[in-house]
Amino acid sequence: MKSGYVALIGRANAGKSTLVNVLVGEKVAIVSPKPQTTRDAIMGVITEPDYQIVFIDTPGVYKAKNALSQVMEKTTETTAKGVDLIVFVLDAHDGLKDGDIELARRYQRSKIPMIIAYTKIDIMPRENIPADVKRLYEEGIECDVYPVSSRKGINLKKLLEAIVDKLPDGDKVIEDDIVSDKSERFMLAEIMREKILLKFDKEIPHGVAVVINTFEKKENGVYDINLDIICEKANHKAILIGKQGAAIKEVSAFARTDMEKFLGAKVFLTTYVKVKEDWRDRPSLMTSFGYGKKPQ
Repeated sequence: MKSGYVALIGRANAGKSTLVNVLVGEKVAIVSPKPQTTRDAIMGVITEPDYQIVFIDTPGVYKAKNALSQVMEKTTETTAKGVDLIVFVLDAHDGLKDGDIELARRYQRSKIPMIIAYTKIDIMPRENIPADVKRLYEEGIECDVYPVSSRKGINLKKLLEAIVDKLPDGDKVIEDDIVSDKSERFMLAEIMREKILLKFDKEIPHGVAVVINTFEKKENGVYDINLDIICEKANHKAILIGKQGAAIKEVSAFARTDMEKFLGAKVFLTTYVKVKEDWRDRPSLMTSFGYGKKPQ
């Protein structure tokens, strides 16, 4: 059989997490239209009788602005060095940028096999595809390009077949019933962070961390979840809470619904908002919130 590790690499908001979720068939990574949604390398696994693909969704590549961004950039670089195949994800809707060319060249020089997933073709002019593919080849990017749409399912089968074809022969590396390497606690925190990303604008979502304090299943089958939403400024806390607590109630309700779907059970959710100034530039706090260290 074929088996191996596949890293999805690309600029922030190129569609990497959505692509992984659709290919795996389950939500293993949160999704929002904002950069910095993915902060850690997240594994999603497809296991079939004749192949196993271990996808690794990585943080988007962009210029680091703080210590957390540097950790995210290092995570992507480290991940790309230890895989069997790189799927370089290009945002077709946003257009082919000089930065995309530079990044693709960098990863092509690593000598790890690479293919390109040219995403979001359902929301861009199809006539742009030949020109972008032509430019990639003219710029020396010598790998196959697969125009795809995760939302519409366009060409995903062809992309999957190409990935399998390029994987080495070998035994399974992950047990059959595992679809992600992340714990339930991690996913619950990410679900809350996703809802914050979707509801709030500007800088507030990027300065938020979520810490699960209590995760316990009661005798009646209801999960008791207590969590802290960490932000960087007092005025951000006020916005997150909202007038008479309206904003935090709304985002918590959305999060609880998805948590219940994820766990398959009722959830009693308690949320608190706390301020830790400039935590993204304080390594000790970053580590305590789960960033910059290997998962246990």
